Amino acid sequence: MVEKFKTYLKKYFPIGLRVEIIAVVILSVLIGVIFSTRKTIVVSVDGRSKKITTFCSTYRKVLDNSGISIGPKDKVKPSLDSRVENNTTLKIKRVVKVKVEADNKKLNLESAEDNVEDMLKAEKIGISKLDIVYPSRKHELKKGMNVVVTRVKTKDIKEDRPINYDTILKSDEQVENGTKKVVQEGQNGEKETVTRVVYQNGKEVSKKVISEIIKKQPVQKVIAIGTLTNYTPSRGTNLNYVESLQMRATAYTADYASTGKNPGDPAFGITASGTVARRNNGDYSSVAVDPRVIPLGTKLYIEGYGYAIAEDTGGAIKGNRLDLFFDSSSEVDNWGVRWVNVYVIR
Repeated sequence: MVEKFKTYLKKYFPIGLRVEIIAVVILSVLIGVIFSTRKTIVVSVDGRSKKITTFCSTYRKVLDNSGISIGPKDKVKPSLDSRVENNTTLKIKRVVKVKVEADNKKLNLESAEDNVEDMLKAEKIGISKLDIVYPSRKHELKKGMNVVVTRVKTKDIKEDRPINYDTILKSDEQVENGTKKVVQEGQNGEKETVTRVVYQNGKEVSKKVISEIIKKQPVQKVIAIGTLTNYTPSRGTNLNYVESLQMRATAYTADYASTGKNPGDPAFGITASGTVARRNNGDYSSVAVDPRVIPLGTKLYIEGYGYAIAEDTGGAIKGNRLDLFFDSSSEVDNWGVRWVNVYVIR
């Protein structure tokens, strides 16, 4: 290509003009080379920018020629040894001085990291997820900052603990009033607990039960409280009762006037319970009651009448009333109507 160019010059241009043309071509080539190696970049140092025109091939040479020094911990992007690209920005972040308290040590450090967490990693100060870092891990690193790392550890302690049994009281009509009787002894239960203890810098700061497993249920202690009250009739021995009532008492016999039945009737003298109505001095006699007040079969002691058992009912015996059985009309007439104290006995 060059030989053809020389031949072309010799054939069409005189020697003087040829020299001038060659000089112009060489100059053009030189100018092209110069412009191809000339680059303009922006150097930003901690946010302050400066435009620099350079012929250097790497950013390190650009900074050296510009008198811009780089410390060992300063951060530079792109890297110092990468090739210079036209119209790029070289970012330089200078270190700041910070203090770090961790593991019973106080350190004076320099760092150009963006936040607290990155600084600690760069300084090989490991932190766990539980550790407390102040200021926060993502807090922007600033000059003069004091960073405190509190080491946090937990320990789970497993132990068996007793479950205290409850004591319950229940009324018992079979036990004399005011008397206590242990019906069932109590037994403690057992549970397995896991307690989490939290330590900060080796010192215990809190503990909390995080789980409980019942291994044995407790057994209640049952104490019977007697409700059976003592009563002494005017004649006879003491008797125990569970309830006392004041009731209006009338009297009846098995005759037609009282029951509407005559001798020979299959139901003559038969109570609502199916028993034969009877009057037993010193033993249980038949009485008629309202079953809603005194259930049939209930044993009673009636002042002025004696022991009785609720076996019968009557159309007029409603509510707080009872009808006492006698063997004769004269006894019925003699009783009449009166208010009496009635004791429910067991």
